[in-house]
Amino acid sequence: MSKDHQAHLSLPANKVPEGRLGMWILIAGELVIFGGLIASYLEFRIRYPQWGEMAAHTSTLIGAINTVVLLCSSYTIVKAHEAAQRLDIHKVMIWMSCTVMGGLIFLVDKSIEYYHEISEGFTFTSPKLQMAGDHVGSLFWSYYYIMTGLHGTHVLVGMTVMIIIMFQIRKGQNLHRVELAGMYWHMVDLIWIFLFPLLYIAK
Repeated sequence: MSKDHQAHLSLPANKVPEGRLGMWILIAGELVIFGGLIASYLEFRIRYPQWGEMAAHTSTLIGAINTVVLLCSSYTIVKAHEAAQRLDIHKVMIWMSCTVMGGLIFLVDKSIEYYHEISEGFTFTSPKLQMAGDHVGSLFWSYYYIMTGLHGTHVLVGMTVMIIIMFQIRKGQNLHRVELAGMYWHMVDLIWIFLFPLLYIAK
């Protein structure tokens, strides 16, 4: 990268960005929301052992693949931050693109899983289960779609934010925001680490 390009960077990545505190506050709020959902899910799971039968219909394979994908994307966003600290714009763009691609793979896999689950009659309200009198089973799928849907929304938001930051970096602006994007993405990955065993392994 040329010295002229470096001169147009608004803030070097080795400076402490003012947005870091705001990001930590945002992450804390998000963890409170997901923490409440997970705690209430665990309470119902203990109360209703038959939820294990419902969880047996989730795809452990797809869940495991998505776990690996998100863990790999955490690595690539770390590499993007390292490149930002070196002011290596080219490497930042490559690693951030890999992270966005990981998010896209995750959402495609989740969509495929949703399609199969919905085709089997397991929806947010699961009318077939309710008609059969299995309101407890229906409640499981409500929790499932709320938690995974909310998490998927966060994945989509993280991807969108990273794409915006990439456009800004190409213009020589806001290189420090790579770190903030990484903080958010690690939060998304951390939440999935809790959701995966609860919804896919504990059957």
